[in-house]
Amino acid sequence: MLKSKTFVKKTRSGGVMKVVREHYLRDDIWCGSEVCSECKQESTVLQRDACMESNLCSYPHYLLPDTNVVLHQIDVLEDPVIRNVIILQTVLQEVRHRSAPVYKRLKDIIHEKEKHFYTFTNEHHRETFIEREPGESANDRNDRAIRVAAKWYSQHLKASDSDRLKVVLLTNDRGNKEKAEEKALLVYKFEEYIKSLIANTELVDHLALSNDDKNEISSSKVLFPEHLPLSRIQTGIKSGSFLQGTFRASRDNYLEASVFVQGEEEDSTEVLIQGLQNLNRAVHQDVVAVQLLPRNEWVAPSSVVLQDEGKAKDDNAEEEEEEKALRVSAAEAARKPTGKVVGIIKRNWRPFCGMLNLSQIKESTRHLFTPADRRVPRIRIETRQAASLAAQRIMVAIDGWPKHSRYPNGHFVRSLGSAGDKDTEQEVLLLEHDVPHQAFSQAVLSFLPKMPWAITPEDMAKRQDLRHLTVCSVDPPGCTDIDDALHCRELDNGNLEVGVHIADVSHFIRPGNALDKEAASRGTTVYLCGKRIDMVPELLSSNLCSLRSNVERLAFSCIWEMNHEAEILKTRFTKSVINSKASLTYAEAQMRIDDTSKNDDITKSLRGLNKLAKILKRQRIEKGALTLSSLEVRFHMDSETHDPIDLQTKELMETNSMVEEFMLLANISVAQKTFDEFSECALLRKHPAPPPSNYDILLKAGKSKHVEIHTDSAKALADSLDVATVDGFPYFNTLLRILATRCMMQAVYFCSGMDNDFHHYGLASPIYTHFTSPIRRYADIIVHRLLAVAIGADSTYPDLMDKHKQSALCNNLNYRHKMSQYAQRASVAFHTQLFFKSRGILNEDGFVLFVRKNAIIVLIPKFGLEGTVFFDSKDKAKANPNLVFDEEGPTLAVEQHTFHIFDKVKVTISLDDSNIQHQKIRMALIDPVIPGVSVPAPDVEPQAKKPKLDR
Repeated sequence: MLKSKTFVKKTRSGGVMKVVREHYLRDDIWCGSEVCSECKQESTVLQRDACMESNLCSYPHYLLPDTNVVLHQIDVLEDPVIRNVIILQTVLQEVRHRSAPVYKRLKDIIHEKEKHFYTFTNEHHRETFIEREPGESANDRNDRAIRVAAKWYSQHLKASDSDRLKVVLLTNDRGNKEKAEEKALLVYKFEEYIKSLIANTELVDHLALSNDDKNEISSSKVLFPEHLPLSRIQTGIKSGSFLQGTFRASRDNYLEASVFVQGEEEDSTEVLIQGLQNLNRAVHQDVVAVQLLPRNEWVAPSSVVLQDEGKAKDDNAEEEEEEKALRVSAAEAARKPTGKVVGIIKRNWRPFCGMLNLSQIKESTRHLFTPADRRVPRIRIETRQAASLAAQRIMVAIDGWPKHSRYPNGHFVRSLGSAGDKDTEQEVLLLEHDVPHQAFSQAVLSFLPKMPWAITPEDMAKRQDLRHLTVCSVDPPGCTDIDDALHCRELDNGNLEVGVHIADVSHFIRPGNALDKEAASRGTTVYLCGKRIDMVPELLSSNLCSLRSNVERLAFSCIWEMNHEAEILKTRFTKSVINSKASLTYAEAQMRIDDTSKNDDITKSLRGLNKLAKILKRQRIEKGALTLSSLEVRFHMDSETHDPIDLQTKELMETNSMVEEFMLLANISVAQKTFDEFSECALLRKHPAPPPSNYDILLKAGKSKHVEIHTDSAKALADSLDVATVDGFPYFNTLLRILATRCMMQAVYFCSGMDNDFHHYGLASPIYTHFTSPIRRYADIIVHRLLAVAIGADSTYPDLMDKHKQSALCNNLNYRHKMSQYAQRASVAFHTQLFFKSRGILNEDGFVLFVRKNAIIVLIPKFGLEGTVFFDSKDKAKANPNLVFDEEGPTLAVEQHTFHIFDKVKVTISLDDSNIQHQKIRMALIDPVIPGVSVPAPDVEPQAKKPKLDR
């Protein structure tokens, strides 16, 4: 049976087009139940014995939730207890339009066989399809469609002689419930049903609060201004009276935030928001509408540190005092555009990790949850298992934030494990940095090659055979995902042939399949201390794609002919087959180069590469490439407990630089080739020049030691850094380079057709991309595909040539790379805390890196560790020293002593674990000695005998 809908729509050119939508209705859509004898179905999903023990329903029953139940109670529906659920097509479509994350979670549940969730295509079933009536809203029509389908199911199952099996409609909409009862349907409120389940009381904690519950929790006093409706916000943005931007809460001050308003091109403004009323229930990363305050009400960012800690602040007196402190301290300083949040355009809530603060009221089920991320407000939740959750890291989701409530309301999602436990903290770290780390799904794994795998004659026919070349790889110790290998040999004409051979990952990962989509979503492999979260399954990352020694592997090769002055005479790219002759570490390669008694082919190849690399590096530096510095640390782990037992900064060798030079050269060569072929859709990487103000701190640091630094170009900066020395202070140059690194902008991926500034500031290269690490970076896979099309080695596909899709992909890759860097830093910080936990108090030499109003930030070179020495005490009984801060210097006078940038100091280092969720490395000053401020040097016990190292 065919239904058709005809309507007209206006085209872009102003014409009118008739559109006919055909909608087919069928009789052969089955109910999915085991008890049914009418439907001619081959397989069933819904069980005959659908028993969930409930005080309300003592009989077997199927659940049929409406759209709002699925949208708001997905945490409950995911629980293994909830089985035999009918998901209507109406509900599935509405969820898809309203929330992509919930839709994905629902689809995952439907695919779980043991959950018995059945999708019923009610919109195409002759007896359950309904037309929208005149004057009926789309929402009301959908509610009616759900009721009609529930009625059909009840009657259909009855006809199958199954009097006992019932269908229970679950809704939270009072109107929908009443209408369902009028039609004699079996209907319950969702909470009512969940609370009736016997022996599953913990499910109640997963319930998202309904509007009735929200009102019950909040006070009658209105604490916040009403949010404007979306229609008013849109009008206001169009007229310019409101601004739209992303709300970014402050880590240090819960009463302050800024809203980033993206302008035309690169232009963006920042609006400061101060005070509870003006923040108006916005949460970090929400998209909000702000209204600027009159100019005379503009304020400056506060230097006060305020954490929302301790008992619940439901009375406003204390906060009014704190807000006053903000305003007083900001009166004389430079003011910024200041505004207030008038409405929320898009909530960006996610489940948050953190810990429970138990209520002081005995028997209370309402408690405050403190998120690990200090930018997120505390959340009030209701739980009956608070005592057992007290020392756990848990996840909580926000349900809403009524204007009467000081805190948002939420519900418990799940426990992650004991706080402080290594695995738990790692899980928190990954969740908080949005790093996808679940096991690869069966759908993804199904696209892996079948084992045993071997290179086929068809593969060989399309590739150049380079198995005879003396190719070797040079990597950090323990590396199993080997992306790149190199070779260098002399040609008959006296020139040199140099090859960079990169794992041919794009041969195994084909565009658009589940494996490709998963890799694109993950964006990058994330390296934590002692753990690697792969972008692609291990079969590829550590085996079939990894260029291990003495096995045949598929590669994408970039081969140059060079003269002995490292000038490129010819470049060619080819898909190839290689057989690496050695997998070396940087240290092993260095030893071969230095050992004059060795003269084998591998060593000769390495020496040739090293000689050319030195010339290439010199040429790059002459062009103005920057050699910056950042201290990377390496932990030595105990081989049994996997706890850190030693902490050192990484030592770089000549061979590190050798590999880096050829990777840079390959990336530049490929960038040029792909851009020449595809000027609109090449995926490139740029590094913007920093705005001059970024260099203020670097210039001041140089000036404090009478060293002049020029920053008008990368070349000027590089030359200044090369000659910046201070007699008797050999570490000065390294400190200066560390500080210069902090001034830099983030390098980003972009699509060539969407940008016209390609320059890479740090490398002083006019064009750059990433080609050399496709096992661990998705950007490189796209670049491989572009290059393969450019040389005729592979076919193209539409998304590859679509600059808008390419640009959206770049945005995700930039986000994933940034979050992976933050996750890596957090992992180093956590392992550093573990290291100091067992060390007691240590004394170490350090240098002042930054000077603040009430503190100095100290770098400990031995550990690559930064920490803060505060000079104002939180202890009210202790008098604070006299502090004078000079922003020009910057200098900080503490009593009689003045601190400058790069001053040498001696400090104690210890772990402060008084707040288990926010443990900190504490530093206190030993030298210079300032009476009443510095502490005596502790007696450091000799180290116990070191356990065996797992290097």
